[in-house]
Amino acid sequence: MPAGLMAVGSFRAGDAALLVVVAVLLVASAVLALAETSLVRTNRAKALGLSEEGRRGAKILVRLVENPQGFLNPVLLVVLVCQLVVATLVGILAAHWFGAWGVVAAVAFEIVVIFVLAEAVPKNWAVRHPERAALFSAPLVAALVGFWPVKVVSRGLIGLANLLIGGSAAGQEPPVSEAELLALADVAHEEDVIEGEERALIHSIIDFGDTVVREVMVPRPDMVTVGDDETVEGVLERSLGVGYSRLPVIGDHVDDVLGIAIMKDLISLVRSGQGADRVGDHVRVAHFVPETKRVADMMREMQREQFHLAMVVDEFGGTAGLVTLEDLIEELVGEIVDEYDVMVELPFERLESGELSVSARLPVDEVNELVGGRLPEGPWDTVGGLVFDLLGHVPDPGEEVTVDGLRLVADRVNGRRIERVRIASNPGGGPPPSG
Repeated sequence: MPAGLMAVGSFRAGDAALLVVVAVLLVASAVLALAETSLVRTNRAKALGLSEEGRRGAKILVRLVENPQGFLNPVLLVVLVCQLVVATLVGILAAHWFGAWGVVAAVAFEIVVIFVLAEAVPKNWAVRHPERAALFSAPLVAALVGFWPVKVVSRGLIGLANLLIGGSAAGQEPPVSEAELLALADVAHEEDVIEGEERALIHSIIDFGDTVVREVMVPRPDMVTVGDDETVEGVLERSLGVGYSRLPVIGDHVDDVLGIAIMKDLISLVRSGQGADRVGDHVRVAHFVPETKRVADMMREMQREQFHLAMVVDEFGGTAGLVTLEDLIEELVGEIVDEYDVMVELPFERLESGELSVSARLPVDEVNELVGGRLPEGPWDTVGGLVFDLLGHVPDPGEEVTVDGLRLVADRVNGRRIERVRIASNPGGGPPPSG
């Protein structure tokens, strides 16, 4: 065999040491790849849950996920260094043993081995077993992050990168948006992690912060009021008849609200022989709020000042309606009906024809959930307001309008008010799609 070929294939004394270094670096790269995937996929809530369960390494995990940038940059730097050093050493060894063809073989070997053993296998295992991977790798990553040479070098390189792109090394994790929270709730429900009622409650809580009083109030035409010159006994009978424990007391007209008559006070007055008194002399102070006030602020105000009913006024100071504490709670948990409530119609129901019959007071966003999110939103709040806007006049019973492939029929009209709207697909009047 020629001497030159023998020289190419000779095994030097230091080659064994280089092979050991390559193996160690591959293992380190695989462990850090596993750590990167598992820690990034673990949110703070999950880490806190593992800590409350007393899992080993969970406290360290909580500290890491609270500051992702604190561990992510050092881990990525060390992974990159490990893989580059492995690729360099394998190339050197292959070139020495096999010459030019050895470099080609080394490239193929590096792609397969580094990708499969140091990337794909550990990352896929971390995806399938995120908790085990995160708890296993958290102490190792914490030790790595605390090693000052790694910390200094990674911070220096990130600082250099931020100088080039004009960023800040102390960036914070972007906040989770409402849309992301809603999507998480939907995914959790699809995967049977939470019940349908829990998903609905999460949606209600998130939407609660964006809802204004105008959307949940009892509108002015539906208010039950009493005159200030009516007797206490008469107002008590009226209160018992309508099933309300609090009634607004007005003067000459509905915009002149003098106070609130409370059934408990009326009963005490009748029992003490004052049933013939004018109710206007025994009212509680009325609270007034703008119709644009957010319901979350409204609920806190009711809790703080201890009242259950407030009058809602429009931008011109006129009475727009009233809102009760029960109205606010129903916005979160749904309709509350007890044995003393007057029987009311369902807010929506499927008809035998497959069409959807809804209350004209039902908010458009709730109707959109029922029909797949196809109705437009605008200055109106309710589906009745949408029909009014599209028609441009008070409809006759049965009059309809088409929007986005849906027929909206003014099913029942009382005076100038739409009470029920029937929704069907167009054409043909088939059942509207369900959301």
